[in-house]
Amino acid sequence: MSSLDIAEVVRRSGVPASTLRYYEERGLIVSTGRRGLRRQFDESVLEQLALIALGRTAGFALDDIVRLFGPQGELQVDRGLLLGKADELDRTIKELSAVRDGLRHAAACPAPNHGDCPSFRHLLREVMTGRIAALEALIP
Repeated sequence: MSSLDIAEVVRRSGVPASTLRYYEERGLIVSTGRRGLRRQFDESVLEQLALIALGRTAGFALDDIVRLFGPQGELQVDRGLLLGKADELDRTIKELSAVRDGLRHAAACPAPNHGDCPSFRHLLREVMTGRIAALEALIP
């Protein structure tokens, strides 16, 4: 594979140089050396950066993402970690769907005042007690 300098990695990945240096410091990526003052990277770093971006989008902390790479930067998937994150995302999706449905109900509620709407008042009580996940059953 060809070698890319840090400016080319920035251009092709959209990841700022400061972030690349930080990722290298954290052990997420590895430079192959320097040409003058510029860090050099193997072209495979672009795929690693895509995996890091995917992990960040899924809500993984950088410490978790580090665990997805082996010592040479190769992908080394911890399936348990992935399943745990998928379960967490399912819970978040469920809660956010309930909140979305509550907002849609509040926007379309025929009651003259939201304070008079039994569904909306129940929704508020559920939010106040921290039972967001229970809301999906409340919204018609």
